[in-house]
Amino acid sequence: MLNELLLLWSEQPAISLAIWLLVLVTVLYLAREPAHMLIKSTGRAIYRFMRSAARAVSHIGQRAINRNKEIILAQGREATEKFIEREFTRINEIVARDLSHYPNLHRELTDAIERLENDYQAATDAPPLPPEWLSVVQTISELPRQGDPVVSSILENIQDEVVTAHEETLKAYQKSSAERHRLLGALQPQWRALANKLSKTKDVVAITQERADAVDKHMANYEAIRDNEDHIARSLTASSMTQFFIAGLVLFVAVMGGLINFQLIAMPMAEMVGGNSYTGGFKTSDIAALVIIMVEIAMGLFLLESLRITKLFPVIAHMDDKMRKRMMVITFSILFILAGIEASLAYMRDLLALDREALKQSLAGVSALNAEFRWIPSIGQMVMGFILPFALAFVAIPLESFIHASRTVLGVLTVAVLRSVIISLRLVGGVANQLSKMLVFGYDMLITVPLSIEKWVRQGVKARRDSEMETARQHLVEPYLPLEDADDVEEESITVAEKPKRTRKRKTSDLDADLALEKS
Repeated sequence: MLNELLLLWSEQPAISLAIWLLVLVTVLYLAREPAHMLIKSTGRAIYRFMRSAARAVSHIGQRAINRNKEIILAQGREATEKFIEREFTRINEIVARDLSHYPNLHRELTDAIERLENDYQAATDAPPLPPEWLSVVQTISELPRQGDPVVSSILENIQDEVVTAHEETLKAYQKSSAERHRLLGALQPQWRALANKLSKTKDVVAITQERADAVDKHMANYEAIRDNEDHIARSLTASSMTQFFIAGLVLFVAVMGGLINFQLIAMPMAEMVGGNSYTGGFKTSDIAALVIIMVEIAMGLFLLESLRITKLFPVIAHMDDKMRKRMMVITFSILFILAGIEASLAYMRDLLALDREALKQSLAGVSALNAEFRWIPSIGQMVMGFILPFALAFVAIPLESFIHASRTVLGVLTVAVLRSVIISLRLVGGVANQLSKMLVFGYDMLITVPLSIEKWVRQGVKARRDSEMETARQHLVEPYLPLEDADDVEEESITVAEKPKRTRKRKTSDLDADLALEKS
């Protein structure tokens, strides 16, 4: 069919092709204006459509940004409220535990200070005064004796009494000094007890002050969240993304632990269920092992929900304490039983591996060797089979963090995708607009020959018209008039001068009319 069309005009392919090109160029030349309009209108339509679509996607992106901000601020507000509530609870516990006996402590401190004051006053160094008559006796004993033995004897007796009185006074002073020293020694334990009580009170006040500072900090964050400030939203978004990656890493570790757990129980489950049984293209034993692991994870999740560590299920959190404790006991019992089953399956796996190894050795004609310390890997597998279910039970904590953080991360990714779509739409619109212009120039390039001929024809017509107009202007120039007609010419010139000036376009039209009359 194509060959017939090619040879439609002539048997010579070159001549026929030339004729087809001539026809095609002629058709393109005749359809130039509509084709230009079609190409330009199509490009403008695509450009406007893409711009409108970009604006619509931009509005959607702005709504997504506002929604993400509302979500992250709501999560931050909830977390801050919980933290503030927990801090107030701790402060209340500290006050109730350590500062509730402050009145007793104040009374004890007051009593201790009074005892210290009394003991201090009692320990004041006040030497005893000698009797008043002692000075008189001292004066009499110092009188001159004048050689009288009776007087000398009396004065000596008086002197002895004075010395005895001094000695008694000294002994009384020493006794009182010893009592003061005893009282001062008894002050030391009281000072130490008082210092210990003050130190404990200081520690309690310091802890309370730290809690109060933490509450003030989070209250400032809470006020910033309520004011919808952008910097706190960015901070919460960064924190949420950090939690997302950390929780994802922990979940990856949990998945690896689940795979190890699956390998521990897959072989014995194949012996129990049957290794040749399939369900939907999968081994029934593998499905049973996965079900056991999933049930363990579910029981661990319900256990943590009952302990109010996680809050994935509000129904469990809203249960009364009695029902919640019952659920806690039931889930822990099921988890413990499943852990025991896994431990037994792990031990069974070791026995099956040992039997399989012995069978291979017997088939190979090698006598089976009694391996020593075979119980060590058996015990290790049993311990792993018992501990891994409890380890997988704690996967609910990173799972909750991952779920909450994924909302923020998905919102950020959605905004990024929408911005990429906006840029793509604008780019496509601009490319379509510029491509339409390029197609117009390309279309004209295909019909360059007829366009050039048209240009030359127009230039020739224009040149001929210009020459004809110049000739007409020369014929319309006024001839020489005799003197007798000068007055008439002057009057006509005055009349013409009084007429309003014509526009250039009007003069050109008059010249064209005169030229037509001259030709006629």
